[in-house]
Amino acid sequence: MTDDLFRSDAYLRECRARVVRADEAGIVLDRTVFYPQGGGQAGDSGHLLVADGREVAIADTRKGKDAEGRATDEIVHLPAPGQSELLGTLKPDDAVTARIDWERRHKLMRFHTATHLLCHLVPQPVNGCSITPEYARLDFHMTDPLDKEALTTGLARLVAAGHPLAVSAITDAELDANPALVKSMSVQPPRGTGTVRTIRIGDAEQIDFQPCGGTHVANTREIGQVIVTKIEKKSATTRRVVLGWAA
Repeated sequence: MTDDLFRSDAYLRECRARVVRADEAGIVLDRTVFYPQGGGQAGDSGHLLVADGREVAIADTRKGKDAEGRATDEIVHLPAPGQSELLGTLKPDDAVTARIDWERRHKLMRFHTATHLLCHLVPQPVNGCSITPEYARLDFHMTDPLDKEALTTGLARLVAAGHPLAVSAITDAELDANPALVKSMSVQPPRGTGTVRTIRIGDAEQIDFQPCGGTHVANTREIGQVIVTKIEKKSATTRRVVLGWAA
């Protein structure tokens, strides 16, 4: 399995690692700071720097899959096009430095945390999510209309309040006893290890608490200025809220 360093520290920008495998499917390392696409959040991009000066551009990061298409514990770094010759020179146990595109990752962290604030403002089940560097969206399972300006004002208030964010975990049994903690209808928290990673926003006042495997900022003030750019009625029971950066 790949040691996923970003789970415990989302602010790590690079790490030393060893190549486990490099083939047409991508590059697997023994440890990485690259987040693989999942939970609605886009995968990281960046570079792998080889000791002899070679540099492999990574366009995307995904979870590994077995022969039956089931997710594995490996994280696969997908090289950008046109690097087949470089890829062929990487051998198992080669030392590399894995370095993410930090500016892009930080935007993803800010937007992902903002979607948790949106869950506080719209306390309804979520049946769809997408988090990119340029926009984020949540699809809420609901029929009532939503007010774009009211949500933008609410987000600005929560951002300015500077609520801290903490990463922790609960047991599978605790989650089973509190099923309402899972706000996503489409993605269930990964199980099997006995514990489930959680995100808590707020200290004296709890703003959000739910299972989540994504990367986040440490304080809501770090999100900066985000606005609701669009609210759409996607179906009779779905309202889509799209977030963007303020001009």
